[in-house]
Formats: sequence, C-alpha cells, structure tokens
Amino acid sequence: MAGADGDDSLYPIAVLIDELRNEDVQLRLNSIKKLSTIALALGVERTRTELLPFLTDTIYDEDEVLLALAEQLGNFTMLVGGPEYVHCLLPPLESLATVEETVVRDKAVESLRKISQEHSPVDLEVHFEPLVKRLASGDWFTSRTSACGLFSVCYPRVSSTVKAEIRQHFRTLCSDDTPMVRRAAASKLGEFAKVLELDYVKSDIISLFTALASDEQDSVRLLAVEACVSIASLLPQEDLETLVMPTLRQAAEDKSWRVRYMVADKFSELQKAVGPEITKNDLVPAFQNLLKDCEAEVRSAAAKKIKEFCENLPEDSRETIIMTHILSCVKELVSDTSQHVKSALASVIMGLSTILGKDNTVEHLLPLFLAQLKDECPEVRLNIISNLDCVNEVIGIRQLSQSLLPAIVELAEDAKWRVRLAIIEYMPLLAGQLGVEFFDEKLNTLCMAWLIDHVYAIREAATCNLMKLVEKFGAEWAQNTIVPKVLGMANDPNYLHRMTTLFCINSLSEACGQDITTKHMLPVVLKMSNDQVANVRFNVAKSLQKIGPVLDSNLHQVKDACFLFRPIRGKDSTLSIFFYEVSS
Repeated sequence: MAGADGDDSLYPIAVLIDELRNEDVQLRLNSIKKLSTIALALGVERTRTELLPFLTDTIYDEDEVLLALAEQLGNFTMLVGGPEYVHCLLPPLESLATVEETVVRDKAVESLRKISQEHSPVDLEVHFEPLVKRLASGDWFTSRTSACGLFSVCYPRVSSTVKAEIRQHFRTLCSDDTPMVRRAAASKLGEFAKVLELDYVKSDIISLFTALASDEQDSVRLLAVEACVSIASLLPQEDLETLVMPTLRQAAEDKSWRVRYMVADKFSELQKAVGPEITKNDLVPAFQNLLKDCEAEVRSAAAKKIKEFCENLPEDSRETIIMTHILSCVKELVSDTSQHVKSALASVIMGLSTILGKDNTVEHLLPLFLAQLKDECPEVRLNIISNLDCVNEVIGIRQLSQSLLPAIVELAEDAKWRVRLAIIEYMPLLAGQLGVEFFDEKLNTLCMAWLIDHVYAIREAATCNLMKLVEKFGAEWAQNTIVPKVLGMANDPNYLHRMTTLFCINSLSEACGQDITTKHMLPVVLKMSNDQVANVRFNVAKSLQKIGPVLDSNLHQVKDACFLFRPIRGKDSTLSIFFYEVSS
C-alpha cells in the first residue's frame, strides 16, 4: 500500500491511507469516510488483497470510526470487483458484528444483510452461511445477537439441509442463557417466520413464540408480542384460536405493564391479523381491560387505538360493540387522573363521530367533547379543537355552534387570563376548521374584544392572532373586516388601546401588503404622531421603522414623516435614534 508514494497523482491517496493509522481519531474517521475514494484509486485487486486485510487487522478502534467503517463496507461490492468477489467483505464485517458497542454491531448486520443479496446461492452456502453459524455459536453474546438478524436473509436461498441447520441454530438462540440473545431472537422471530414454510411455522415457530412469550424477562416477552402480529398473519384462520390466542390472552394480562403496553400499542395490527370473529369474541374484552388498566401508560396506548380499533370492527356489529362495550370505557377515560391518557383520548375521540353517526354523536359524544374542551390540560383542549372538522362533517356547523362554540366562548371570556390566553392561541386553528363566513358571524367580535383586554399578555396574543388570521383568510378579508376596526381604536380615549392599534399595524402591515398599508395604515400612524401621550409618540416612531420596508421607498408621506417628528425631537430626546433611522 505504500507503493503509491512514487506517483504524485496518488499522493492524496497515500495521505488518506496514512491517516487510517493516525493517532488522531478525527483524522482516522475522515479517512474511513473516504474509503471508497481510496478503494477506487487502488483498484479492485489491491482493495481485495491489501485494503480489506488491513481494515480487518485494525478493527480495534473508537466506536465512531468502527460505525463509519461498517456503513462504508455495505456499499463496497463494486469496489472489490462485483458480486463474484463480494465474499471478500465478510471478514471485516464479521469482526465488526462481534464488537461490544450495539450501534456498531447493528450497522455491521445491516451491511451484511445488504451484501447477502449480492451473493449467488452457491457463494451464500460456501461463504455467508458459515459466517452465520460462526456468529451463532460464538463464545460472546455479542456475536450471537448479531447472528439473529442474519437467518432470515440467507434461509430462502439455501438447500434443505442447510435450512434445517439454520432452524436448529435459531431454536438454540431462542433458549440462550443470556437475556440479550433471547431478546435479539424474539425481535427477529416474526421476520424469520415470514421466510419459513408454513409447516415449520406451525411446528417450530409456534413453540418458540410460546416459550419467548413466557420468558422470565419482560423485555423478551414484550418483543414476542410484536412477533405475534407476523405469525398470526401467516396462519390459516382455523389455526389461530389454538396456536396463537392462548399466548396472546396471556400477554394481554401479563404481570408486567410493559408487556401489556406492547399489546395495546400493537392492538390494531393484531386485530387485522386475527380477523373479525376472534376480534368480537376475544379482542373486544381484552381491549376493554387495557382501557381500564391500572397503569396510565397502558391506558394511554390503548386510548390512542380507540378510533382505529372501532373502524376495523365488523361492519354488521360495529355500532353495537362500540355502544355496548367501548363507550363506557371512553366516558371513564375523559375524567382520567392522567393528563397523558386524556390527551391521547382527545386526539382520537372526535373520529368516533364519523363511525357512530349524527344521532349518537349528539346524544353520547358531544357531552364528552364539551368535558374535554373545558379540561385544565392545554394539550387536551388543543386536540379537541384540532379535530373539530370531524364533528362538523357529521352534525353540521349549526349544531356545532349550538353545542361546542358556547363552551369555547365561555373559555374565551374566563376570569383567569391564562385560560383566555390558551383559547387565543387556538383561534387560528379553529378559524381554519370553521371557515371564514362562520368565523365572521360567531368569533370575529370575540377576537376584537381581546385587543382591549386589561391584561397586556392577552392584547399581545390577540395582535399575533390577527396576523395569523390574515395569513389564513387573505388581505381582502383583512381590509373589509379587521383593518377598519383596528384603525378605529386609534381614537380610543385609553392610550393603551391606541398603542394596541400601533402594535396591530406592526404585525399586519406585512401580511396585508403595500397597498393596504400605504392607503389605510400609514395615515393613521402619521396622525398619531401628534398624540398627547409620549409613549404613543415613541411607538409611532417604532411603527414607522417597522412598516418602512413594506412601503414604497419613494413615498412622499414617508419622507414628510421626518418633518412631523421635528417638534417631537425637542420634547422627546429618546426618539432621536428612531428619527434618525426613519429619516435615513
């Protein structure tokens, strides 16, 4: 590899190669990331005979360097001469698959899975499958965990004899003494089942699934639940009840909340895999129990699945099951002690209205929506307001205005200013849900009233709210609806309200555009330069500075503003800096 020194064109490559040996970790990392450049310069033969052995021998390095190396080698097939020589990449990747750092091993396994597809069936048996066996029977648990991720990629393309050996190795790893190995095997159980013949799924995989689902470690049991989805989707309907459901029922009632959480999290997928009959007979009671679980994390995971679970119920009995079994649980969750559970429910509960129809929504769901809309947790309220369009589609805007909007208005006028502030923040979202006509009819007055609230934080939030509304509904709407009311406040006897006018102009000028700002807003700002209150005049100068970029630079009114400020400079020396910026 030092032969490159005699050729000036290869000098940069020689530098990169030297950096691979450098004591500085960052230099080694940079060189590893340019490994493909080194390989291209060396050529395929020297890459195989010199570079790869060198990399294999120097595999003991910082984790960051090893991670980059594992990633690079996965893309090296053409750099070693194509699929015919891809097996040359196996030794360094095998070493990387046994290191202690998990992320390095995972990346090495990912690269091994990638290059396995480029092996011919013969090379797969001669080179790749022996590597998997070595890893599976390694002394250290690190190699055995890596082996678990490689069985499924080589199994479909090897002979029957080798397949039997692979199945045996996988069985051994599923009962390994080390929990980390059993975890790795459980995480790949579903993937391995997908490439097996159905007879072996029934004879081998089911017994392994049952054993892993009863493992003493809950971290193994919860991964078995994940595998259950894949296994159930492979089996005929008639075998599910006897082969899968006893284990699934056991998992849904597991003593560890983490296992029950995994069942709740995968519930919709399990529901699709087992079919409608088993869902009605087994999964509905199990889902009820998960919604009533003693752990908030489990209830939260189950609550997120309510809408999807209900949508996937058999159509002929969907409404009956929901009204009889699910709705009572939902009512309890609305007043749950955990805000995470209530928030999870609020994100999906509105979707039930499209499933249950108008009458059931009005009678049963609207009271629940109202309760969550008044919840003390902001996230719960936001999730309800964010999904109002679902209910709007079912019960119509008029019914919605009679039921939920009074509650929103009540919150908007609440005595606690923080509650009012929360509703203001949701208003642009609510406006988008309801549309411009309905907004003008029901909520416009409310938005303008916030501008003269006695709390500054409310007035400030109301100003930002107007800007977002203009961005949503457009400048023409602003000119007809908002701007006249804002500018009318310039004559308000309360100087704080006059200052709010200036704050609104600062926010709205860019959204409304040059024409509206020039014709309507600028004259009002200039008129307020003669205000009796110094603080108002001070903010006039700041407003001119703010809206200046929106205005036409040749506008005579802007230039004339300098003269308007001449008398002010004498009285208010603090304005001089703004006067200078505006006039310049």
